Amino acid sequence: MSEILQKIAENLYDGEEEKVSALVQDALDKEMAPEEILSGGLIAGMDQVGRDFKAGDLFVPEVLIAARAMHAGMDILRPLLSEVDAAGAGKLVIGTVKGDLHDIGKNLVKMMLEGAAFQTVDLGTDVEPQAFVDAVREHQPELVGMSALLTTTMVNMKATIEALEEAGQRESVKVMIGGAPVTAAFAKEIGADAYAPDAAAAVDTARDLVA
Repeated sequence: MSEILQKIAENLYDGEEEKVSALVQDALDKEMAPEEILSGGLIAGMDQVGRDFKAGDLFVPEVLIAARAMHAGMDILRPLLSEVDAAGAGKLVIGTVKGDLHDIGKNLVKMMLEGAAFQTVDLGTDVEPQAFVDAVREHQPELVGMSALLTTTMVNMKATIEALEEAGQRESVKVMIGGAPVTAAFAKEIGADAYAPDAAAAVDTARDLVA
């Protein structure tokens, strides 16, 4: 890794938004390719954040600060990446299911996935099954991510998968679920493709699903 990419990754890890922006611009001024800056700087930094978060060395506040630094760098790169039609890692529609207003975990997963170059469509909270269906039809993602923090709303994960099936959209997407009461056994029971216990695992799982 070149010195400037290493500095981008390190400052992103530390949550230094302004330094990340300046370094990304400096790398562009040195005629580095936007894709190289994305993968070797921003994604490399977020991958380290994910590893340390999974290991318990970082906590949610630090991850959110690092994600903001990643967004600062992406704000500069995004117009250039779209120019060269950089597809990224894949596209994901994400939301907290109907009846559930919790979004901290969902937002963290979204930020980590964006840090791994996934394009995300965030439907927010209290998302009706039909809204997931409509979003899949409109955005044609590879993945659907659903979150629930209440045992009483977990049933709406199953309802959403059934709605995707009825609409003929289920075969076109992989479904990944998560949230405090959710388990791998429940994911299997309702016909989801995968379960992710936390945001760092969600990145690895999403990469596996689109591979």
